[in-house]
Amino acid sequence: MRILVTGAAGFIGFHVARALLDRGDTVTGVDNLNDYYDPGLKRDRLTELSHYPAFSFKRCDIADVDALSDIFSEARPDRVVHLAAQAGVRYSLVNPHAYSHSNLTGFLNVLEASRSHKVGHLLYASSSSVYGNSKTLPLSELSAVNSPISLYAATKASNELMAHSYSHLYSMRLTGVRYFTVYGPWGRPDMAPWIFTQRILAKEPIKVFNHGDMLRDFTYIDDATKATVALLDREDDKRYTIINVGNAKPEKLSHFITLLERSLGREAIIEYAPIQEGDVKSTHACVERLKDLTGFTATTDLTEGLLEWADWFKRYHDAR
Repeated sequence: MRILVTGAAGFIGFHVARALLDRGDTVTGVDNLNDYYDPGLKRDRLTELSHYPAFSFKRCDIADVDALSDIFSEARPDRVVHLAAQAGVRYSLVNPHAYSHSNLTGFLNVLEASRSHKVGHLLYASSSSVYGNSKTLPLSELSAVNSPISLYAATKASNELMAHSYSHLYSMRLTGVRYFTVYGPWGRPDMAPWIFTQRILAKEPIKVFNHGDMLRDFTYIDDATKATVALLDREDDKRYTIINVGNAKPEKLSHFITLLERSLGREAIIEYAPIQEGDVKSTHACVERLKDLTGFTATTDLTEGLLEWADWFKRYHDAR
């Protein structure tokens, strides 16, 4: 198939694009290579993808409606995996307009381009952040998502509503994926695994919020990628679907740090701090819908995943 992947230079986008190329699809990658985090990492991911003859890359801001429309016209995608977005809960507190630009205007442009080019299936990234501080665990797709506690979460909940309206109005097939704390090789420098690893190896203190008393459903990137591809491929007749993609095994942040220390062979210097504005205390995915629709369940436990992460991190930084 011809598949367009937005955010192809990003963490999940890179892995999904590579999985699609590995199985023989033709992939057009789109990314604006912004400097929210080191563009060098994004270019390194693209270098990996450039080894595939069936991969082409278009640098584009998805908020540029004309440029995006031209890419759709050239690529003629059968399906679209939309993973481009302004990420990060904490960054939304200091640069809110970046979120309306990419996550609202950009997503609307992707919806419109997919509609006008008659894309067969549009899968897009939502987030576990939409659940806010829900006390009902595990978090089900049927849970209310009308109380986001960050602007980032609010834009992702808005994406789901926008997608529902397009599915209803134009009979489009749309799947929203609520990812739960994805980590692993080629991960993002603004996320805890990278920040903690970098500081532990440098013998610098790490700041642990809410005194480590936070639960996270850590999802290894290979599991998230396989789930995403399985959802893209599914053949049921559902036009509008929201799906959790998680490991369904929440871990305390303090335990995550202990396992990371073992993986790195070095102890962390810890500075405890109160919980930050916008952070949720607990996430735990209910993945029954994912299993029912695709037969897929995550298989990578946190110990194994962090060993893979630590090995990649050291190799990557040695190479650089």
